[in-house]
Parts: sequence; C-alpha cells; structure tokens
Amino acid sequence: MTAAVRVALPGARPAQPAPSRPPPLALYVHVPWCVRKCPYCDFNSHALRGELPEAAYVDALLVDLERALPEIWGRPVETVFVGGGTPSLLSPEVVDRLLAGVRTLLPLRPYAEITLEANPGTFELGRFRAFREAGVTRLSLGIQSFDDRYLEALGRIHAGREAHAAAEAALALFDQVNLDLMYALPGQDGAALARDLAAALAHGPQHLSCYHLTLEPNTAFAAAPPALPDDDTAAAMQEQVEATLAEAGYGHYETSAYARAGQACRHNLNYWLFGDYLGIGAGAHSKLSFPDRVVRRARPRHPKDYLAWAGGGLPAEERVLDADDLRFEFMMNALRLNGGFQEGLFGERTGLAPGTLAAGLAEADRRGLVERDGPTIRPSPLGRRFLNDLLQLFLA
Repeated sequence: MTAAVRVALPGARPAQPAPSRPPPLALYVHVPWCVRKCPYCDFNSHALRGELPEAAYVDALLVDLERALPEIWGRPVETVFVGGGTPSLLSPEVVDRLLAGVRTLLPLRPYAEITLEANPGTFELGRFRAFREAGVTRLSLGIQSFDDRYLEALGRIHAGREAHAAAEAALALFDQVNLDLMYALPGQDGAALARDLAAALAHGPQHLSCYHLTLEPNTAFAAAPPALPDDDTAAAMQEQVEATLAEAGYGHYETSAYARAGQACRHNLNYWLFGDYLGIGAGAHSKLSFPDRVVRRARPRHPKDYLAWAGGGLPAEERVLDADDLRFEFMMNALRLNGGFQEGLFGERTGLAPGTLAAGLAEADRRGLVERDGPTIRPSPLGRRFLNDLLQLFLA
C-alpha cells in the first residue's frame, strides 16, 4: 500500500502530520461541581454554591455535542466517561437524559463502556440503582481512604463507613467497579496503608487506581503543605501497593492502575494508546484526528462561561499538533503502560515515521529506561520509576 500524498491547495492550511486512518474515538463528559473543593485537587472543579443547574447544564452539553457532530460524523464511539468534579451530584433523571441524548446523536457501540465517577459522600442505594438503569455500566468511586483520620486530612466529605457502604452497593449493582485510593497521606505509615489496601481488597473490586498524593500548584495543600511521608517512605509505600495487589491477582497495567484480567479501563486505555476523544463540558479537552492534522481543543473552563457559551461559536482554545508535539504526546501517553506499545502503532496514530523515535530510544536504551521485545517497546522497571526522565528524551 502506498502512503497517502497530502497536497496543500492555495490558501489552505498546510498539511501537518496526521494518522492515515482515524483512531478509535471516545467521549468524555465533564461535570465541574463538587460539594466542596478538596485541598489537594487541581482538577477543573468548583464548590457548589446554591442549587445545581443540572437541567441547563445538560442542555448545554447536548448542544455542544450536536455542534461537534460534523467533525466526527459516522465514527463509532467506543467508550463514554462522565468525570468531574462529582458527576454523582447529578440526579439519575438528568443522567438518563444525558445518556439518551448521547445514544441519539452518536453511533455508540452496542457494548460500549460507560463510566460515571461517584463520591461516597453522595451515596444512596436508589441513586446508584437508577444510574445503572440509565445505562451506566461502570462506576468509579473516589474512596481515597477507608480511615476517617486520613479522610479528614484530605478534606473529603465522606467517612469510612460511607466508603464501605458505597463500595458494597456499587459491586452489587455494576459489573465493573473501580475504587480510587491514595497513599503517602499526611501522617500515614506502611501499617495504615496495609489496612486501607486490605479494606479495598475485601470488597473485591475489578479495578483499583492507586495514586501517590502530590502537592500540585494552585491548591490549598500547595499554599499550606501538610506533613507528608519522606521520599524513601513514599517509595516503599509504592512498592507495598504493587506487591500487595500483585499477590491479590491484580495486573499493574498503567502507572496508577491495577485490574483483574480483562477488566482494564477501556476508556483510559484509549488515552494511553493515543486514540481520539471528544470532550464536552466546562474545561473539557478534545484530541481529534483529521486527514491533514491532529487538533487539541478545550471548552471554556468556568461553569458560568460554559453555560453562556452553550456550544456556540469557536472552542475556547485550539492548537494543531506539529511533529514534535505528536512525538512527545504519543510517548507521554504510551509509556505510562507497563506493557508498552507496538512500534507500528506510533506511525499509525501520528503519521510520523518510526525513525523519528530513534535518537530518544537509543538514549533510553543506553540508560536502561526501556526494554525492547521485537516490535514491543516498554518502560523498564527503572524507566517506570523515573518516567519523567524517560519522557524528556522525546522532547524537541
């Protein structure tokens, strides 16, 4: 098969590197409100003041989606992820209307994975059951810890008993459940982490996401840092998480993600393998591939601005990715996967020749940061530990 030739017509945008065929497409829906902003959180989330404008917000989401249709027309959607913020603040009736609109406007795969993020502080059994009836197939619970001491230190709105109740109900209702945990918390030691891991495993979730607490800029914790475990203790905790979950039968497939066989998050895998995604909602980001370019876009960040924008006019931001962007962003995503990627996928998803990776891979080989197994390229154990150092080798 010969490579496609791209011709720039007079007055047209010069052709940029682009995949020869569209990659898989996912939909991300952002719900920007929380009951309270957690002190460690740097996501686009806003403490709810007054009544949740859920009906107006879903109106805006569906207008946003409808206006985006010409750019993704006919492309099947593999997964939907409703994230936040706290999407479980939305009433089941509004979630049902949102997902009905998605099914009407998009060619959603028959067995699409549809994830909703939920906070145990908003848990009600009837609410979870109604989310399932609306079409949610996978629930992701922001547990963070089962210990009241650490939940209070993290500013969470739920207690340990609510975390247990939410996990138990979710696993009774949904075929796929993820539990989010955090470690290296203020005052936490290895014994306390062991108790949290044991509590999570006792529920038997299909998926666990385990995050090292980090102090992100522009957060309350960055302004007034709590006392955290030192670097050596935190590294030992990471090893403790990996060993405990491996022994329990969970595969460590991505930097912070662990799953039983066949239960990896398909939506997140699409990100790591440089698939396309349409993002709708306040501050949502998109990455879309066209025959002559790959584009990143973002919606207005603040909920009031997004509601005013309501899908009209141009996106708040747009950037066409050049060859340097594509090389780095592909590797930044794919090298999060412990199993790595097939070398041919790089050219398929970016439109670039595999040789553009040669210099970075040669240096990564020299430093022992990657492993090669035929066409498979993956981070070595050392590369996983020093992932930022590995990724810097692929910057322009």
